[in-house]
Amino acid sequence: MPALHAPPSLIRSLLYVPSPSLSLSLRTLPLFRVTKLRCFNCSQSSVRTVTAMSLPNATSGDSSPDHVAGKWFSVPELRLRDHRFTVPLDYSVGIQASSKISIFAREVVSVGKEEQPLPYLLYLQGGPGFEAPRPTEASGWIRKACEEFRVILMDQRGTGLSTPLTASSMSQLKSEVDLADYLKHFRADNIVNDAEFIRVRLVPDAGPWTILGQSFGGFCAVTYLSFAPQGLKQVLLTGGIPPIGNGCTADAVYKACFEQIIHQNEKYYQRYPQDIEVVREVVNYLSKSEGGGVQLPSGGFLTPKGLQILGLTGLGSSAGFERLHYMFERAWDPIIVPGASKEISYYFLDAFDKWSSFDTNPLYALLHESIYCQGGSSRWAAQRIRVENEGKFDAIRAAKEGRPVFFTGES
Repeated sequence: MPALHAPPSLIRSLLYVPSPSLSLSLRTLPLFRVTKLRCFNCSQSSVRTVTAMSLPNATSGDSSPDHVAGKWFSVPELRLRDHRFTVPLDYSVGIQASSKISIFAREVVSVGKEEQPLPYLLYLQGGPGFEAPRPTEASGWIRKACEEFRVILMDQRGTGLSTPLTASSMSQLKSEVDLADYLKHFRADNIVNDAEFIRVRLVPDAGPWTILGQSFGGFCAVTYLSFAPQGLKQVLLTGGIPPIGNGCTADAVYKACFEQIIHQNEKYYQRYPQDIEVVREVVNYLSKSEGGGVQLPSGGFLTPKGLQILGLTGLGSSAGFERLHYMFERAWDPIIVPGASKEISYYFLDAFDKWSSFDTNPLYALLHESIYCQGGSSRWAAQRIRVENEGKFDAIRAAKEGRPVFFTGES
């Protein structure tokens, strides 16, 4: 998000969409017809409640039966205050009828600005399935945003401190059907519902606020524009503009992304050509091991196909190429006793665990494909499109034929 490190006057270099004058957004978003946007894989009944909720006016963040505000505390150059809201799991059946979950949000201001009448900015985290950042000091975009705004860092439902869905908590649901029925309440439509629930309780006179959507947070921001424009003053998007279309657009997205992943692999091996042979050796070692892989320190099992998911971060993040290269530098244990067998190093296996784990944020893996869908099923789109490209992404075959082994990535 480099634009947010610029002075506030330059923030307009981000995609800026004023609201509620949505006609202006058509100039900024020529590919979208805003009046026809629909939430990703959500029901219209749940959407209607966004604009129909009868909610009390805020009095500058004071506590109420469904809102508990904490005391201010400090980190270097910032003041923070925690808020906890009791919200419906299912807005479509009404606030009173639904079972409840908790939504956590953290208010952040520059030191000395706690009582100033600052405009509000809600940050929508990327993911899906990841909590908002935890500030430890005034730095980066938060420092810059706090020059003008009162920043609200909301943990989207199911993440962080917002009734988090973890491997252990989801085990309370006794069947796959029960789990799927529960997870349908954790999509973009209800993230918007939660944001509106919070806005009218935090913002004085329930006024509109600015939202900043990063990656999947941008998807949520566009959903917000479609369903609750009355709550928005302006919208800032950083790298998260969703494909819009009926049914599921995942196939088209993944086909385009596989082309980009191939390009990123080629760039990586151009930068580190020595890694071509190292990666092939690791794939051959894994494929010839008992069971087709080796045990990981976490208890998981590393296979050639599992190895390829290192591209998720390695090919798509800043300094990812370098991290991937340095990891493969230490792929093998040294032979310190003549005649000892060649073994993958514990360092490498531990690094793989730490780099590729979704154990703490399972919603990312569970809901990722559905963010590209509205009114249709993805039908395991990523796997289907991968099969179409299997000639280029079959790791064992590539290693046997002496070709570079391509990593996969986030689609």
